[in-house]
Amino acid sequence: MLQIRGLSKTYANGTHALRGVDLDMPRGLFGLLGPNGAGKSSLMRTIATLQAPDAGSIVLDGVDLQADKLAARRTLGYLPQEFGVYPKVAAEDMLAHLAVLKGVTARGERKELVQALLQQVNLWDVRKRKLGGFSGGMRQRFGIAQALIGKPTLIIVDEPTAGLDPAERNRFLNLLAEIGEHAVVILSTHIVEDVTDLCPRFAVIASGQVRLSGEPREAISGLNGRVWRKIVDKSELAAHEREYTVLSTRLVGGRPVIHVLSDTPPGAGFVQVDADLEDVYFGELRKTAPPVLPAGV
Repeated sequence: MLQIRGLSKTYANGTHALRGVDLDMPRGLFGLLGPNGAGKSSLMRTIATLQAPDAGSIVLDGVDLQADKLAARRTLGYLPQEFGVYPKVAAEDMLAHLAVLKGVTARGERKELVQALLQQVNLWDVRKRKLGGFSGGMRQRFGIAQALIGKPTLIIVDEPTAGLDPAERNRFLNLLAEIGEHAVVILSTHIVEDVTDLCPRFAVIASGQVRLSGEPREAISGLNGRVWRKIVDKSELAAHEREYTVLSTRLVGGRPVIHVLSDTPPGAGFVQVDADLEDVYFGELRKTAPPVLPAGV
């Protein structure tokens, strides 16, 4: 169990990145949802001991991660949103080098570890290929392989499926699900579908604060019977925004489709639809922020 209490961080330029964050994350996948600039990456970097908080605590299975950062990093696997590799080095050789840096100095042990990790992330057949020739999904799977060195009990992945094609995204998410059986895995993302499909628990963070946390099913059940859908003309959109609580707007076939929150039928043209986690997510964000429309609307 990872327990976060009262975590706050303000940068030198005055940006309040984290504001009293409290979260409990049990073993398994935990989804952290939020828009760009919400504080997700700041939270990940703080948990990973890459920056110190101004206040608060981070405790993993009774161990204070801030008190002994070197010991904390031995139990941590981290896949940041952007990470560099040596493009002219083969995957097998690079992983062996990283294992040495992580403290696996015995040659036989290191060889077995590298082989096992490459097989686990389905890169064994391309182990001799230079990393510069990897696709985006292969590179992400290599990133997970390096994060698993040392059998970490806490793994952080920041926006891991951004830019992946559907097949690679599914392979990567399946891999994360397997890893989550043995560790706390924090999946930080703005892709709601990733959290819906995989995470037993989640939280929504915005402006450095936790807006909502719990189980996706429970959060969705709170909106059952209250979400309505309508296709509108672009010329009608502004009026609907003023009249209704619009959760989301997206273009379908060139026309805006809106989801509205209402306890009673909103009017002609609206059809009741099953709520999903995206409705929950946008509903939380719209409590304190104006709706964000897609480009061209």
